[in-house]
Amino acid sequence: MTTLPPPATELSADEARRLALRAQGFLGAPDRRAGVRGVLRHLGAVQLDTISVLARSHELIPYARLGAVGRRTVDDAYWTDTHAFEYWSHAACILPIEEWPHFAFRRRAYRNRPHWNHHLPEGDYDRVVKQLREEGPLTATDLGGAKRTSEWWDWSGTKVAVERALMYGEVVCVERRGWKRVYDLAERAVPAALLHDDLDDTECLRRLVRLAGQSLGVGTRADIADYHRLKAEQVDAVIADSGLVPVTVPGWGRPAWADPAALETVPRGRHRTTLLSPFDSLIWERARTERIFGFTHRLEAYVPRQKRVHGYFAMPVLAGGRLVGRVDPAREGRTLVAKQVTLDGPKAAPAVAQALVEAAGWVDCTNVRVERVETPDLREPLARELARLLD
Repeated sequence: MTTLPPPATELSADEARRLALRAQGFLGAPDRRAGVRGVLRHLGAVQLDTISVLARSHELIPYARLGAVGRRTVDDAYWTDTHAFEYWSHAACILPIEEWPHFAFRRRAYRNRPHWNHHLPEGDYDRVVKQLREEGPLTATDLGGAKRTSEWWDWSGTKVAVERALMYGEVVCVERRGWKRVYDLAERAVPAALLHDDLDDTECLRRLVRLAGQSLGVGTRADIADYHRLKAEQVDAVIADSGLVPVTVPGWGRPAWADPAALETVPRGRHRTTLLSPFDSLIWERARTERIFGFTHRLEAYVPRQKRVHGYFAMPVLAGGRLVGRVDPAREGRTLVAKQVTLDGPKAAPAVAQALVEAAGWVDCTNVRVERVETPDLREPLARELARLLD
């Protein structure tokens, strides 16, 4: 670990929680004028995922903060006028285009990578780049096919080539079309002033560590490293001059750092009540979620059905700055179905009902049906609140 000055500030666990909520856009009035693009810049990364229940995760992220923003508006905000690019950050993420130079360290690492899981046939890389140059933005299917067989992992040479070019930074994903990546040359898609790898690794890492600290409000080294999937030693090398300041939080059991600007004012304002995607950056790091909220969450989409506890795509419910329950949703026509609901006591019923009704309206459902409540005694309070809101 890097030798650091002793922490100048001690935060209570509650203060740390409120700093995290404000930093993530859940406490205080949302910046509606900045809209979805403002959310993206504020968070620094919006994770993508293939699962779509109510909506895809990158749509759920701005919804959770702004309310019922149109789903087409969300996609347009990400992909029009070169405001974002897709790259490997916390996972596959949409990133603000301004951060292109700061991922030069990762592009260099990929270029220097000695081993790849997929074989790249000779000539395919140059052919793919040439085709994109001549024909413009294309999907892997347009380029000649994404797979050799029906197996998801059996990539064609074309797919291997274009994904390699994406990692190297010669190619950019400029949008998702039917969930397929649309590729174009970086020289066309990235503004000229940003299209460079001039920053050394230290400068890139310093920037990403600082951005992670700002987006988290306060976090441990593991929290900060996880945000853009940096290595612990990479964080250690730059955190002392990242601009973040050391703090202590009782009960955390490890050193923490905070955004100094976040410490200047006490977090106040309206709390958002909403369903959260399991891939939301507020909760995507499970150890942090448990430490801050006392809430254990696990995505069970890839768990065998008989071993699931809370459901396929259980979404935590945020209300009053706390995680007060979870809902495993589905859609049947114009009905939002809560296949399974967990409530943290009867006082959580109004918030969970509100979150369900608002989400239903957002995805054009006119009714909500609850199939199972984990604690049967709480079914009636929840049903009563739903009836009141839907009346």
